[in-house]
Amino acid sequence: MEIKATASATVLLLLLAWCCNVHVEAQVPIPAKIDGFVYRGAPVWGHSVVVEAFFDPLCPDSRDSWPPLKKALRHYSDRLSVVVHPFALPYHSNAFIACRALHIANKLNASSTYPLLELFFKFQEKYYNQPTYNLPRASIIKDMARLAVAAIGKNSLSTFLSGFNDTRTDSATRISFKYGCSRGVTGTPFFFVNGMPLSQSGSELAYKEWRSIIDPLLERQI
Repeated sequence: MEIKATASATVLLLLLAWCCNVHVEAQVPIPAKIDGFVYRGAPVWGHSVVVEAFFDPLCPDSRDSWPPLKKALRHYSDRLSVVVHPFALPYHSNAFIACRALHIANKLNASSTYPLLELFFKFQEKYYNQPTYNLPRASIIKDMARLAVAAIGKNSLSTFLSGFNDTRTDSATRISFKYGCSRGVTGTPFFFVNGMPLSQSGSELAYKEWRSIIDPLLERQI
């Protein structure tokens, strides 16, 4: 019995060692085009400084970060390009639905994406965890759809709602989250400038802070 027990233990240890040494890699889905919504369709590459912002539409810090960044956009005009990546934080129960809504809006009418994002920022408190605790998912989707109509157009309600039955919008929203994870995003807002992460990410950046970051970069381009 002792010999059999020893043999069984040896086999088990060998199996555990083999499992620990097996390295499995799964390719993250590659989107047909790079993730993100470009503000007003401006060219991303060229002589402009590129800011990538990872926002959760239901995150208060993301909401507060947008006005100073938008002010910087107005100041720098075509010298600054902004790309927003929707990043649904898992502890915001309705964030994935909101991010999916942005993808649907972008597919129906790209010019409606940022107006819808701003509507989410304006009314985000109604979609927080506590106010929606007892609401079914379908009810929340319908409410968000009514909000989206204000950005997309009054005749878009049924088309917008059908977007939630399109597996491609679900996939695009998942890829947005995985894209952020692949770049080390751990929260929102999270910023990259010309591909480099900002140490100030995680909280609101004031307009003066954006000026202090962007001005020296533009001077070096001259």
